[in-house]
Amino acid sequence: MTTATPAPAPSWRTPALVVICGCLISMLAFGPRSSMGLFIGPLSETRGWGRDVFALAMAIQNILWGAGGPFAGALTDRYGPAPVLAGGGLLYAAGLALMPYATTSVELYLTAGVLIGLGLSGASFGIIIAGFTRLLPPEQRSWSVGIATAAGSMGQFLFAPMGQAFIAGFGWQTALLLLAASMIAVPLLASVFPGPKGMTASGTPAVTGANIGYIAAVRQAFQHRSYVLLVAGFFVCGFQLAFITTHLPPYLTAAGISPTLAAWALALIGLFNVVGSYASGVLAGKVSKRYLLCANYFSRGIATAIFILLPISPVTVIAYAAVMGLLWLSTVPPTSGLVALMFGTRYMGTLYGFAFFSHQVGGFLGVWLGGLLYERTGSYDVVWWLGVALAMFATIVHWPIAEKPAPSLAAAEAKA
Repeated sequence: MTTATPAPAPSWRTPALVVICGCLISMLAFGPRSSMGLFIGPLSETRGWGRDVFALAMAIQNILWGAGGPFAGALTDRYGPAPVLAGGGLLYAAGLALMPYATTSVELYLTAGVLIGLGLSGASFGIIIAGFTRLLPPEQRSWSVGIATAAGSMGQFLFAPMGQAFIAGFGWQTALLLLAASMIAVPLLASVFPGPKGMTASGTPAVTGANIGYIAAVRQAFQHRSYVLLVAGFFVCGFQLAFITTHLPPYLTAAGISPTLAAWALALIGLFNVVGSYASGVLAGKVSKRYLLCANYFSRGIATAIFILLPISPVTVIAYAAVMGLLWLSTVPPTSGLVALMFGTRYMGTLYGFAFFSHQVGGFLGVWLGGLLYERTGSYDVVWWLGVALAMFATIVHWPIAEKPAPSLAAAEAKA
């Protein structure tokens, strides 16, 4: 096993401070993005667009968020998280600030889609996860990822009602400018992250895994059956989350639920996922990660089937938001933990980036199909049931994953 000696870090750059700042970045990055569904109605009405236009912009955002992930991860592996997080935060802020001035669909695709999508690829929890895996010893990694993911969910809890309050009080254009202003803090918070060699507790190697180069690492990963299954399953997570984040508010308001409760439904998902993500991070360090993922996806499918079969009411909305919140981003700690277990941490940013790209391809389809099929059929029913079927698919594909180092990592360790 090849290791690198951690670079000396300033005394103020403690692991605790890095974790706190990483969690704050996760909260800020996930907050405005999770409130985008609140803007689909007022923005579309103002511009005279169908929901499919906004949905395509969100789909572009999701796919570029994912497509940029491997590149942002590779930059993180080489230069450290700080410059990647800072650049992503500035792109994100620019996209939000320019959205109110988008008067054509192409301009919306460039701002809400391209700029925010690329900004998210550099400023979201995928980069923070890569930083944390080098910061902490193996027994604390799943826990730290759970904390970072829970912080992102807290951003959803805070920003969803905040975004609705901004829209109600100042109009949707000013609301977007206020959300953009919040992202200016990201570069400052990112400055506390250590450099590419990492920073760990005494005696803990900062980087594990053979130094074989990015292309060889990716090739070996996609030749490993368990990694391919993990990547395929993560597609389903992206499909479900992106569809619900964007289309749940208009789905509920069309069914007679007030816009305020629709916003609080997103907030409750975020609040309950603070508990779900943290619990998942703790459990991922103690029980089988693949079984944890199987249980998550199976529960999502059952909960969604029950929700769409029952009459919509405030009680069913709150109950569904609470259940989905517990399961929402709880896939991230076991998924990232399996990537680190299979291949080590040297190319963690790159390999998790490819897994997240699959997640975002799912997100692209979930958002886009939601808008497209609604305009064609006047209903979201087909996409809801597709999400249920995909949940069962994900349950099946995670079951045979081998929860151990990949042969390539095991061979490198044997030579060490």
